[in-house]
Amino acid sequence: MKGSEPDVIVIGGGAAGLMCAIEAGRRGRSVWLIEHANRVGKKILMSGGGRCNFTNLEASPQNYLSANPHFCKSALAGFTQWDFIARVQEHGIAYHEKELGQLFCDESSKQILQMLLDDCAQAGVRITTKTDVLAIRNTGNGFAVETSVGAVTAESVIVASGGLSFPTMGATGFGYELARQFGHEVLPTRAGLVPLTLSGKPMDEIDGLSGIACPVSASANNVSFRSAALFTHRGLSGPAILQISSYWKPGDALHLDLLPDRDATDWLLQYKRRKPAARLAACLAEALPQRLAQRLCELEHWDGVLQDYPDSSLGAIGAMLNQRPFKASGTEGYRTAEVTLGGVSTDGLSSKTMESKRVPGLFFIGEVVDVTGWLGGYNFQWAWSSGFAAGQVC
Repeated sequence: MKGSEPDVIVIGGGAAGLMCAIEAGRRGRSVWLIEHANRVGKKILMSGGGRCNFTNLEASPQNYLSANPHFCKSALAGFTQWDFIARVQEHGIAYHEKELGQLFCDESSKQILQMLLDDCAQAGVRITTKTDVLAIRNTGNGFAVETSVGAVTAESVIVASGGLSFPTMGATGFGYELARQFGHEVLPTRAGLVPLTLSGKPMDEIDGLSGIACPVSASANNVSFRSAALFTHRGLSGPAILQISSYWKPGDALHLDLLPDRDATDWLLQYKRRKPAARLAACLAEALPQRLAQRLCELEHWDGVLQDYPDSSLGAIGAMLNQRPFKASGTEGYRTAEVTLGGVSTDGLSSKTMESKRVPGLFFIGEVVDVTGWLGGYNFQWAWSSGFAAGQVC
């Protein structure tokens, strides 16, 4: 740091905070990054099964949820997935595309964190962990910030404190409280990219299916995602379920297409013509996991041979297979949610810089803002993009 007082204080040592600190430091600003946990980048380390799904080749504004779907456009255009990929390549980190544009480190997520820490060091960023921000006051020409290791003043404060997901990793509502303190609206928050829970009869219906995974298309509120679903002892999980969970709310209808790659009615009718004496259960077991096929036949009383079913009946069965209702009761909550939906309203922020329209010098970036990406590296890209945007001007 150039002196006893920093120019910029970044609150939060996650992806967005680290990116912002790097960019501000590269501009010659003296930056102090404050993290209340015992280390920075915890979500980075755990993401992607320890290999960090650091961005997505397909990242675009259409992959984000927000009360203002246009807000994210400027930041995403200002620092794209290709820009971050270039940095990964510059640091010699090997990576691969897993599926659907998702990029992972070949070796370890530690490489992404170390890249960011190396860039912070090179930019002269001071990082302090196990440090709490106790109070922030607007002085009119900057901010007086009281921390657990002393009081300082700074020209700019960047709030990169994240959302409420993974409270065991130290997630808190601090950023939302700070936003409200300075007059910003905070939209209702809820768990996103999270397993769904079932209870009562719907849970009884999938009893014994825990551990079974199969390709599905999950639909709710006119949105669908084609990927895998996993039956659990609490309900439904897997990529397709995590994706649709961000669009589903308690009371909403949820449907799974259990045969997403085929017209189930047409398939059943053709099967009937080829093997009229085959049992329906045996037919379904060729396209579905056997335990799931058996369970469906038990629930729906599908116990005959195909020639016993009129074409119209097979049509009804096919329609159900392509749109099987599941009545979810809720989600597993922030405990297992990958992201937090909602947050600081974008109405009070500049889409180009992430700066508060109400309080000059105050910025909100990353997950604390009401911008939430799909599963698959999109939320990391929002962190890089929003952090970069703020880092250019703070």
